[in-house]
Amino acid sequence: MKKLIFSACFALAGFLGLLNTAHAEGFTLKSDPKIAMLYISPTNDGGWTQAFDEARQRLEDELDIKIQYVESVPESASAIRPAVERFIKRGANIIIGTAFGYSDTFKSLSEDYPDVAFLNGSGTTNGPNLLSYYGRTYESQYLCGMAAGAASESGKLGFVAANPFGVVNWTINAYAMGAREMNPDATVTVVYTGAWNDPTKERSATKALIDQGADVIGQHVDTPTPQLVAQENGVYGTGHHRDFREFAPKATVCSSVWVWDRFLKNELEKIIAGNWVPAPHGALLSMKEGGTDIACCGPNVDEEEEAKIMAAREKLMNGELQVYAGPLKDQNGTVRAAEGEVVSDGALWQMDWFVDGVITQQ
Repeated sequence: MKKLIFSACFALAGFLGLLNTAHAEGFTLKSDPKIAMLYISPTNDGGWTQAFDEARQRLEDELDIKIQYVESVPESASAIRPAVERFIKRGANIIIGTAFGYSDTFKSLSEDYPDVAFLNGSGTTNGPNLLSYYGRTYESQYLCGMAAGAASESGKLGFVAANPFGVVNWTINAYAMGAREMNPDATVTVVYTGAWNDPTKERSATKALIDQGADVIGQHVDTPTPQLVAQENGVYGTGHHRDFREFAPKATVCSSVWVWDRFLKNELEKIIAGNWVPAPHGALLSMKEGGTDIACCGPNVDEEEEAKIMAAREKLMNGELQVYAGPLKDQNGTVRAAEGEVVSDGALWQMDWFVDGVITQQ
């Protein structure tokens, strides 16, 4: 009887082991890797897409593999699906997207093509062969806020933002907190343009902020227009996506820059190696993990101030500094993180509140 019980238990253990092994098995390519990328805008947009394309070029060198791409694919299923399926018909088995609006279509495609790996920058959907990823841009924007606070003579900063989404609001709050590390009385006045890439609206918003007295202009929009307008009007600014000193060297004191290749190289190597298991809730990347970094520092930031900024960068890189650590209250006095706590990722994504010093204008 004992032998029977032991044999049954052994068989059950083996069966459960097989189930666990099967569950642990991840995605594996069925042929040699062939990578393709979809860009939402032109490769020379100066910001978001150009940062991805520069990462693509570095990845080609680092991985010794050619990466196909198509640019200016709008955020509609009728445009996304045919573009992806053309690549798949040509043999592509790793597809990299670059837009929030690709999320639902990439989810559907990943289910239709289970032998293809999908990654999507700034996406929101995930699955057994789909990973969405984004960077904790508030870290680099905190540092650029420090640079802005250092460069400002008036303490009045302006900020040109696209939409009042959580991922935009978290950069605004971080920017303000960074600025107040250098000038405790600094304020940040925000104008939302309602668009990621609209140079006309960005120009109008930037000029309005300067007319209101802002002498440093930050941004979370896709083009370098706010920096160009800042330079034209003799004030300073901070860029987003790439080092905007390329466009406005006399104005740009800091830029939050994407370093996508740092993350993608590691993730692509995992896919190519086989048994890839995408993070079930996507990847939200810190600076250390290859999200963003800074290009700093430009005019009107002295050596002592730059040293303070770079020391904060080092603390972010090694985990000593958490931007959204408590005690933290919003401007209405509501506690958002108590002492010893950190604002959760879920709350960051939904951020619809602002810290002291932020003034919003629609």
